[in-house]
Amino acid sequence: MSQRKVAFVTGASRGIGRACALELARRGFDVVVTARTVREGEFREYSSTVKRKATVPLPGSLERTAEEVRALGAEALVAKLDLSAREDWPAAVDAALDRFGRIDVLVNNGRYIGPGHMDPFEETPLDLIETMFTCNVIAPLHLVRLCLPAMKRQGGGIVINVTSSAGDRETPDPIGKGGWGLGYSITKAAFNRMVPGLAKELRGYGIAVIGLMPGFVGTERMAIELGGFGFDASRGLPVENPGRVCAMLATARDPMVFTGRDVHGPTFFAEHASVDFSPPAR
Repeated sequence: MSQRKVAFVTGASRGIGRACALELARRGFDVVVTARTVREGEFREYSSTVKRKATVPLPGSLERTAEEVRALGAEALVAKLDLSAREDWPAAVDAALDRFGRIDVLVNNGRYIGPGHMDPFEETPLDLIETMFTCNVIAPLHLVRLCLPAMKRQGGGIVINVTSSAGDRETPDPIGKGGWGLGYSITKAAFNRMVPGLAKELRGYGIAVIGLMPGFVGTERMAIELGGFGFDASRGLPVENPGRVCAMLATARDPMVFTGRDVHGPTFFAEHASVDFSPPAR
């Protein structure tokens, strides 16, 4: 069993998930990195519309993130986790527990990536919206449930859901011109709503459930694929911003201060960048 704390991060091959994994490693966590893309150059469909196919593999992979985690002095475990593949959910958690014997922090960052995200409702096959619910809502719930026994044995833990303002309010911009499809909004609304509900139920076990709303962040995929839909990655925050906020929350002296809340990442970082969030020395 690991003597260090262990974080389990979904969507860690690139973007916000990779940044969370690296910042957690810097703060003393061993990290289980999970996503669809295990090796560099693997192709996964990531086009946001049914009208076209993505043809160029995105940069980043679990193997690369794991190498970066190890370079920071932490241990890393690569576990393939396609949120749409139900068999991957328990397999990834079992692999983490077999390797480390514990999971202290679960970061639900990964989400559905693919067609339907930027399509009008009438042009979106409903099976794609069902897949969005599987990836954005059902899979994270299962991961929380799968991690609960270990967290309860340990006397506590932290669940950090990377939430979105799309789940709280609708943009006036048209879909594909700064706006997004219905499937993204309604699944993120359900995902956001998990935070206060689960926080209420899990408080008695010493498990904090925190929403991290990252704001507008310029990721690799946004730079490559979303420019044509009205999203300028060059105007976004760097991925390191939510990554650092995630690590700050994961190492808070009393994470229960934040449980049930949605923390706005840019504001939180600006207000707490100079605060020592590491736990007291033992």
